[in-house]
This record gives sequence, C-alpha cells and structure tokens, in this order.
Amino acid sequence: QVQLVESGGGLVQAGGSLRLSCAASGSIFRINAMGWYRQAPGKQRELVAAIPNGGSTNYADPVQGRFTISRDNAKNTVTLQMNSLKPEDTALYYCYAFISAYQTYWGQGTQVTVSS
Repeated sequence: QVQLVESGGGLVQAGGSLRLSCAASGSIFRINAMGWYRQAPGKQRELVAAIPNGGSTNYADPVQGRFTISRDNAKNTVTLQMNSLKPEDTALYYCYAFISAYQTYWGQGTQVTVSS
C-alpha cells in the first residue's frame, strides 16, 4: 500500500503561481513513477506531468514551459510548481504513484482555481 497526501491548492489570479506538493508513505520502494493528473468539470482526467525513477520528466503540451515537476527522494515527495497560471488550468489536481500497469495509487485531490 502507498498513501499519498496532497497540499498546496487554492485560488489565484491569472498569471499567478501555485505550488502543489504530494507526500508518499507506505511501500514507497515499489513506486516506479510519480506525477500529477487533473480533472476539470465535465472533462476527462488528463496527465499534467510525470517523473519516473531516474528518468526524464514529461509534460502535457498545455503546461509545457509553465509547470515544473520535481521529486525529493529523501523526503518521498513530488512537487508541481505552476507558473503563469491560466483560467483553463482550473481543475482538481491528483497526485499519483505508478507501481505497474495493474496498480496505481491516487491522492485525494486538491483544487486549483484560477480567476480571470
């Protein structure tokens, strides 16, 4: 079992910044990648950014150049720095920990709202 606890969401004006953090606990040695998804009202959940163990980061096209994902393996955390936020970034953001094709753990979600 892996437990994920997110923090850092909130309300910000367009052009502002927010920083999301996700702390992992439990069987963290099983984690092969971590990252963030988001889901806006009426839309499907979409990948925002991912960072595998020892691999290069991946970003969705809409956030490329504005968001930065990082991991602190000593603290078992993954962070998403979001800059130049846009109203279309408004969504519920979920941290995930990828174990295998058959097992992924999810956080409870943290709301990000960007006002225009």
